[in-house]
Amino acid sequence: MIKAVFFDVDGTLLSFSTHQIPLSTENAIRALQARGIKVIVSTGRSINSLSHIKYLDFDGFITFNGGYCVTKGGEVLFKKAIPAADIQSLLEYAKKDTPVSFSLMSEQEISIFHVTADIQSMYDSLNLPVPMQRDYDDFDTSTVLQTNIFIQPEHEAHFMKTVMPNSVASRWTPLFADVNPIGQSKKVGIDIFLEHFGISLDQTMSFGDGGNDITMLQHTRIGVAMGNANPEVKDIADYITDDVDQDGIWNALNYYEVI
Repeated sequence: MIKAVFFDVDGTLLSFSTHQIPLSTENAIRALQARGIKVIVSTGRSINSLSHIKYLDFDGFITFNGGYCVTKGGEVLFKKAIPAADIQSLLEYAKKDTPVSFSLMSEQEISIFHVTADIQSMYDSLNLPVPMQRDYDDFDTSTVLQTNIFIQPEHEAHFMKTVMPNSVASRWTPLFADVNPIGQSKKVGIDIFLEHFGISLDQTMSFGDGGNDITMLQHTRIGVAMGNANPEVKDIADYITDDVDQDGIWNALNYYEVI
């Protein structure tokens, strides 16, 4: 019996075309809640960029790809920063080498460095404002929970090895990589919430569409890839449902008779 369902946000809960949660998904979440099933957001986003979906009264939020886990009541269950040495290395790289665009995310704020037209377009597609730009020397390197590095996939491995060796990258878009401490992932966040709620792993289900969802889909008892998911996500999923705009979440929950 499923007792907890974990949802990615962009491309899973939220439509890329409407920037809204489809009505069928709203109905699905409310049906889960009516059955006493926990509904938990699991995203690479900051906790402060989720205000537009909190009306659905989720039971918890796994944010920064597992780096910051907080209940709907505001209790912080887990927080882990990127090693300060890696952030300092990133800042030094940005000062002396070819300009690289990146964001630094802490618990309370997001700052971005070197905004390009592609970055502006990406934030527009997510219906989010571009974070404020900061000076390289005006940041506390010990508080960064996640960074987004705007580099092409073919350059990622070399960059991570030489600039941020104590961190790990994952992607849901070719435009940038989410960077978190080594060992951190949505899988870690799931385990934090299962312990908090006293739920076993074999009572879980998850939905996702991007590369940073792979550990989550592999970890839960049932991992569902959206119809609009990346190919590598569909390859590891237990089930491939319809697109976010074609009632994908509702249809999968009905297929598994969870609602």
